[in-house]
Amino acid sequence: MNAPFFKFGLFGDDVSLIVAFVIGIGFGFFLERAGFGSGRKLAAQFYFTDLTVFKVMFTAIITAMVGLFWLSWVGLVDLSLVYVTPTYIVPQVVGGLILGVGFVVGGYCPGTSCVAAATGKLDAFVYLGGIIVGIFVFGEVFPLVAGFYESTPMGQVTVPQHLGMPYGIMVFLVVLTAVGGFAGASWIEKKMATKVKES
Repeated sequence: MNAPFFKFGLFGDDVSLIVAFVIGIGFGFFLERAGFGSGRKLAAQFYFTDLTVFKVMFTAIITAMVGLFWLSWVGLVDLSLVYVTPTYIVPQVVGGLILGVGFVVGGYCPGTSCVAAATGKLDAFVYLGGIIVGIFVFGEVFPLVAGFYESTPMGQVTVPQHLGMPYGIMVFLVVLTAVGGFAGASWIEKKMATKVKES
């Protein structure tokens, strides 16, 4: 095993920050190239007229998942050293719903708002301002919601671990889901395009 590089001490904290910065810039660049700097394009997925966001993000998830699985299988990556965020199922579901509503209303998620702001879009700056205010407010009221924030802890658990399923089977099922999702998304886009032409 020789990865994750940071966990095996191939570089320290200072270099890790530089690496994270470079990866972040690259990620933002490709998001912008995919059109994710446009609130209109992002919002179009909720009207089922343009599901590019779904396709690109699902492709990224599949690529990372399959890549990590095979790199682990050939002995290059130690998956036990890859950080997994602890699960607090109820507060994270609630947080996801709040994020989803914000995405629908504002047309951006936190990452895409940064991409759009970098290209000078004013609505993205407004959205980022809302994020900053939200972070400040949450920090101020945290003592009041700390109990809920830390409720229903499940620890650092993955879906295969929770279900007692081999990782390879889970990877296969997610890839099948992606193939079905891509086909379904293309079908929906065609149906919506036909409706738009007819109206």
